[in-house]
Amino acid sequence: MKRFIRLFQIALLFSITLIEITCNSNVENLNNNSNEYFVVTKIVDGDTFWIENGESKKIKIRLIGVNTPESRKSKSKNVEYFGKEAKEYLINLIDNKKVRIEFDIDKTDQYKRTLAYVFLDDGTFLNAELVKQGYATVMTIPPNVKYADEFVKLQNEARENNRGLWGIPIE
Repeated sequence: MKRFIRLFQIALLFSITLIEITCNSNVENLNNNSNEYFVVTKIVDGDTFWIENGESKKIKIRLIGVNTPESRKSKSKNVEYFGKEAKEYLINLIDNKKVRIEFDIDKTDQYKRTLAYVFLDDGTFLNAELVKQGYATVMTIPPNVKYADEFVKLQNEARENNRGLWGIPIE
């Protein structure tokens, strides 16, 4: 029995290592092609989506520096105010469109999502646009702070002008 458990542990460790290598190689492929544009294939919520990287694998992207309200209920999260609107806004901006990816210091998060700043082919800085229009709030997690000051400025403007989620009626 002890031998079986040990073999199982070795197999599990090997599987985890293989998954990490695969995830990291997908990110490195993106990093080497930072001026390339990738097609958005699926929107998860207002700050997370999938792209095709030209291979058989799709890559999950999480926008750096911003956070949108939850748009769907899960085990640990409920739908939040303005979550569905944020997701719909992102769908209208990028679904089936081409985007360019830019990295900061950390390229993945604890959930193995690729962390990125995203630019549309017309030059629109997606992360900033979500904050500017009030669909996202600033969520800076060091060491990924490249555009933090810009995001704070845009959030203050959105709040002062009651844009998006900042237009919550006071009851």
